[in-house]
Amino acid sequence: MRFYRLLQIRAEALLAAGSHVIILGDLNTAHRPIDHWDAVNLEYFEEDPGRKWMDGLLSNLGCQAGSHVRPFIDSYRYFQPKQEGAFTCWSIVTGARHLNYGSRIDYVLGDRTLVIDTFQASFLLPEMMGSDHCPVGAVLSVSSVPAKQCPPLCTRFLPEFAGTQLKILHFLVRLKQDPVFKQSTLPLSNQTQVQMRPNKARVHSSRPRPGSTRGQKQLMSYFQSSSSRLQASANLELPSLGTLVTPKTPEDKVTAKVVQGQSKASEAKNEKEVRISFWKSVLGGPLPMPLCRGHKEPCVMRTVKKPGPNLGRHFYMCARPQGPPTDPSARCNFFLWSRPS
Repeated sequence: MRFYRLLQIRAEALLAAGSHVIILGDLNTAHRPIDHWDAVNLEYFEEDPGRKWMDGLLSNLGCQAGSHVRPFIDSYRYFQPKQEGAFTCWSIVTGARHLNYGSRIDYVLGDRTLVIDTFQASFLLPEMMGSDHCPVGAVLSVSSVPAKQCPPLCTRFLPEFAGTQLKILHFLVRLKQDPVFKQSTLPLSNQTQVQMRPNKARVHSSRPRPGSTRGQKQLMSYFQSSSSRLQASANLELPSLGTLVTPKTPEDKVTAKVVQGQSKASEAKNEKEVRISFWKSVLGGPLPMPLCRGHKEPCVMRTVKKPGPNLGRHFYMCARPQGPPTDPSARCNFFLWSRPS
């Protein structure tokens, strides 16, 4: 409300100075019940402080002249006084834009003389995507007249719009160093230099000297001479005659290979099944989504973000977009808490 009051004071001051005024943008308040889809179900709709402020700012076009004359006019309602479903803002989370379940909180307001004499049209662009709001605009019958000088509050006078590139030094502040702190840091710096010199000497002394055994091995150290291999093979004991087995026939060899391959395949299959069953028991995967009672369709999971005892809890609701309760294609009122895993 403080912003509303300051805005009104500024606009009326400009009017008193002899200027025309246009207030354009998001005022975050739906003025009349026709500007809100669900105004009937909202308690104390007319008692909202923002709506009362707009009542005092805007002229009531339906009343007779002089009974409710205010300094400004809602330009869209001036040209479209009874247009229903003319909304400019929708909830993205609930997908309410698909069914035009929203409100009109973006305005083009102008002073009475300007709107009546100069405005030719006022429009909305709900088909323009890219935000939870849609653009609004107006058509004025005016001609451009160059001003002798820009207003004192023009944005060109702001530093960020001055047109000159700022250096990084403009964002830094030079600090005055305390002389006591500066003197205390000098002995510390000398001490650190003294400590660094022995460390540097130790590093040089730790390097391996030429001819020492320590250090990198030579390539020939990984190979053995042929004489050592012959000596090692001579030490091997020959098997006794009793341990020799009679050679098998080719049919026996083939049969043995087939049996051995089947046993390995069955072992690998059993091992794979055990591994799969283990991971299935550990990672059960997400549970199937419950079906909403209104449409018998899979729900969507949401998370409570409002501070309170249920903050962070998950729940299921209908996946369809939000809309009027009388619309069968809109979201039903199904709700179910998710069980903690």
